[in-house]
Amino acid sequence: MRPFSYQRATDPGMAVQALSAAAAANNPLTQATAQPLAGGTTLIDLMKLDVMRPAAIVDINPLAQGWSAIEPGSGSLWLGALAKMSDVAAHDDIQRNYPVIANSLKLAASAQLRNMATLGGNVMQRTRCSYFRDVSYENCNKRNPGSGCAAMDGVNRMHAVLGTSEQCIATYPGDFAQALIALDATVEVTGRSGTRSMPFAELHKPPGNTPEIETSLQPGELISAFVIPGRWPRSVYLKARDRQSYEFALSSAAVALDVRDGTIRDARIALGGVATVPWRARETEALLKGRKFDDGLAQRAADAAFADAKGRRHNSFKIALGKRVVARALQQAVTMEI
Repeated sequence: MRPFSYQRATDPGMAVQALSAAAAANNPLTQATAQPLAGGTTLIDLMKLDVMRPAAIVDINPLAQGWSAIEPGSGSLWLGALAKMSDVAAHDDIQRNYPVIANSLKLAASAQLRNMATLGGNVMQRTRCSYFRDVSYENCNKRNPGSGCAAMDGVNRMHAVLGTSEQCIATYPGDFAQALIALDATVEVTGRSGTRSMPFAELHKPPGNTPEIETSLQPGELISAFVIPGRWPRSVYLKARDRQSYEFALSSAAVALDVRDGTIRDARIALGGVATVPWRARETEALLKGRKFDDGLAQRAADAAFADAKGRRHNSFKIALGKRVVARALQQAVTMEI
């Protein structure tokens, strides 16, 4: 691990100022910039691997007093970015009215990590692509822009089949983000100009020609909260993986439905484990709305979700697997008791 400076921020303004100053003094493309520290469950790993080399660490844990609240309301849910994953997953109101959120958190990582990790840090976690995490491979466009992508012709079983580019096929690894994007969440961001809100769907950037730029956050900005409109008691998160605990998704689906008199009035679907960013399956949603559910509709919806998928040598199986996951998640959501 390389040397770095440490600063403990006691309020949001101090955190933003420290992060902004350090970012301005360094080149973000070399990773020699500032990083916020909350749970640290991803950051410390990447620093040990020499993948991330921050010149400064700003400890934002003192901000938890204002940024860790869980506030269900009649028309929305407010989640502080420093709330612990385990606390949110165990919250009675979230289990009852937002089971897709509770389950996406319960199925992530281990119990020990969920007790440490925060919501904001979770959505900002970086890919588990082995070529990104192993600095002995020089050709990784996320680490070394312009160097190429070793995964294209390498071992790419865990890589993305949706949202890829000729520059990068690394998969976004998180679970919670799929629930957020499915439920049309907004994210509150605190920076030098105060607090702004934007759709969660705009937070992560697909790789395109600049895979090293992963989010739309500006230097010094911090995620302070998430806001989820409405209530979604008929919602599920289904995750297929190589083993039943502490494993990233091969394919997952976050599904939320509004079903009345047997007709799907509204549908929200997001896919995980198969895309470069949290992935909203809007074509599938449009196909479902206004229809009576049956097995045939579930299969057509699943096919639509992967219509633009592009498999490679080792990961083509994800297309068929992903369709099964979507169809099964729809069936579970339709039949669940609420």
